[in-house]
Amino acid sequence: MASKLFGFSIEDTEPLSPSAVSPVPPNNEDGNDHYASSGFFGTHVDIEGVYRTEFDLIKRYREMSLHPEADSAIEDIVNEAIVSDSNDSPVEIELSNLNASEGIKNIIRNEFKYILDLLDFDKKAHEIYRNWYIDGRIYYHKIIDLKKPEEGIKELRYIDAMKMRYIRQQKKKPNDGRNNLLVNVRNDNPMDYDFPEIEEYFIYNPKSGYGGNSMQSSASQGIKIARDAISYCTSGLVDRNKGSTLSYLHKAIKALNQLRMIEDSLVIYRLSRAPERRIFYIDVGNLPKQKAEQYLRDVMMRYRNKLVYDANTGEIRDDKKYMAMLEDFWLPRREGGRGTEITTLPGGQNLGEITDIEYFKKKLYRSLNVPPSRMDGEGGFNLGRSSEILRDELKFTKFVGRLRKRFSNMFNDMLKTQLLLKNVITPEDWEIMSEHIQYDFLYDNHFSELKEAELMNERLSLAATAEPYVGKYYSQDYVRRKILRQTDIEIIEQDKLIAKEIKDGVILDPNIPVDPQTGQPLDAASMDLGKPQMEPEIDASSAEPIEMPKGGEI
Repeated sequence: MASKLFGFSIEDTEPLSPSAVSPVPPNNEDGNDHYASSGFFGTHVDIEGVYRTEFDLIKRYREMSLHPEADSAIEDIVNEAIVSDSNDSPVEIELSNLNASEGIKNIIRNEFKYILDLLDFDKKAHEIYRNWYIDGRIYYHKIIDLKKPEEGIKELRYIDAMKMRYIRQQKKKPNDGRNNLLVNVRNDNPMDYDFPEIEEYFIYNPKSGYGGNSMQSSASQGIKIARDAISYCTSGLVDRNKGSTLSYLHKAIKALNQLRMIEDSLVIYRLSRAPERRIFYIDVGNLPKQKAEQYLRDVMMRYRNKLVYDANTGEIRDDKKYMAMLEDFWLPRREGGRGTEITTLPGGQNLGEITDIEYFKKKLYRSLNVPPSRMDGEGGFNLGRSSEILRDELKFTKFVGRLRKRFSNMFNDMLKTQLLLKNVITPEDWEIMSEHIQYDFLYDNHFSELKEAELMNERLSLAATAEPYVGKYYSQDYVRRKILRQTDIEIIEQDKLIAKEIKDGVILDPNIPVDPQTGQPLDAASMDLGKPQMEPEIDASSAEPIEMPKGGEI
């Protein structure tokens, strides 16, 4: 293996300060702590026989995916996570929370669309997600023009997980033959710690996995590829005891093996116990043993069926010399017995009972976090109230959401490389922006949407009920926080949006009265005209006296 790394590296412009020290080496928390300190990679050997290396583990996952029940559960998960639509892309980038100019946002959207085109994600999304889910990891080689890196990624090439390995190794220091992870302390001063530097890279071995010896772990085999040249995404499940990355299928290994064994045992039992067999007790009198056995064979050949039907060819053939385990029994009976007798041995009872198979099938589905109610496929989809939705479906929706979050790390890594190579942003900018970049997957499961819609409807109804008491018993802030459940950030954002829409004329100011007939706001003049007219006051000093008629009559 050449000492020079194949590929490219993106260096951080602002490395960690020398005073920011830690005895713990950097770790991605994905279980890939394979330290090559002496020329060989440490590989865990499982004495229980579950798996010896990660290659054997991946092979077991792929074999499991070919089982009908496991494949059905996997398809349910993949179809839920990746929704194919003839009009929309399975995933889109969401930048509403990103604090950047519209120009930068448009560039990021265009680069993300370019990455999806390189992956051909609209057509291959199902296969890509399925491979990642089954193997528990996925690798893509980011190919660029080393002479013109500013042109960005030219191709994203898929790499089989059986041929790649992620290595984290301590860097050797000049004039230092030691290569371990011990921290040397000098003068009891924490600033004088001799901390190891960790080198991360990948090893690509095209001969491993298929036909090659996967047990060979020499550091001299394969091609070293730089860390930044490979897009690497794992499932997030890690066996902390063995330091290996697992797939979500790992929990189903035992359940699937039990289901296979119980199915095979059921088939064997039905084949051996299904037919009714006859028992012939042949009276052999006082014949010697050898002659009695010969007489018994003669009777067998005389009375047993000689012609049988061949189901493979559809012909009748002579199999009189063939004695199957499922056919009749012929037993000799000595003198003094009841003579020749023919009885019937009944077949197995309750052969239609498959409760145990249903139990292990449900156990397999539960181990894969798939609702057992989907196993039969007879129940229809119900768009009713949330009380009619099973809790398993809500748990399944949250599980699929976690899978999407984890799978989005692959898009994050590719988008980061593309933006840095094209000098759109700096590594420091990416550290700030990456937290606000979200990926919106096309959704098909409406259970969580129904739950949220029903909750919102109940809150709005309660707010409308409390409206007459606002200003008397409750404040607007209390209604928004306690009834509508708005957070501080949501209150600030909504106030800004309402003020902006009032200013732009999108909505009317709720403080200005509106004419109930026309729906238009009332100005000051119209408001005066609408008030009841008061009688004018009369000045008593200027009024003329009224003459009363004589006699005091009016």
